[in-house]
Amino acid sequence: MVKNETKRYWTKRAKFYKNDIRGVLFKKPYPSFVNTLFHNWSVGQVQGVIKKNDHVLDIACGWGRVSKELLKVNKKISIRGVDISKPFAQIYNNELSPRAKAKVASMEKLPFKNNQFDLILCYETIEHVRNPKKVISEMRRVLKKKGKLILAMDSGTLTFRIIWFFWERTRGRVWQAAHLNPYHHRDLEALVLQSGFKITQKYFTHFGLEIVLMLEK
Repeated sequence: MVKNETKRYWTKRAKFYKNDIRGVLFKKPYPSFVNTLFHNWSVGQVQGVIKKNDHVLDIACGWGRVSKELLKVNKKISIRGVDISKPFAQIYNNELSPRAKAKVASMEKLPFKNNQFDLILCYETIEHVRNPKKVISEMRRVLKKKGKLILAMDSGTLTFRIIWFFWERTRGRVWQAAHLNPYHHRDLEALVLQSGFKITQKYFTHFGLEIVLMLEK
């Protein structure tokens, strides 16, 4: 993502998630029902894949909501987070350190060694980057052999595009132009296969509005 695009995307995320952040900072249960439902679903999905002593990377980790819940479920794992936002990373570290730590970095240049992680989580982010091929290549680089990547994205189906059209023009105005790569799910499948990943499982969630790919290096 170029600098202006990164700043614009962060600004949109900050506006959309401001109540969640306020809830963390002031210990008040502000998060919206939709955000709570989505993150609870994400945690439940990872539970079936994660193993004891796994090294996990949470891409676009935000303030650490998913990471925090995973640490409650499995106390033996170690988690590292990456986010383009310094404020998010600071909150993440204040809340979760030393069991989990986040770095401020671009997804196109992950600050980790080759073959470092057993599991990578990347939810609702790949459609917001300028160079998704580079991002997927970076995730594959830092993933161990036989390691797993859970990659979720808006499905791009006709139903999704209709809903998103009206969402951007009503309550979701802050998300206008946030999709730098509004893929159809078939485009994403082709891209991960070209990058050398194996698709072990594929399914739709949220009434077909999201595609989830379970990938293996």
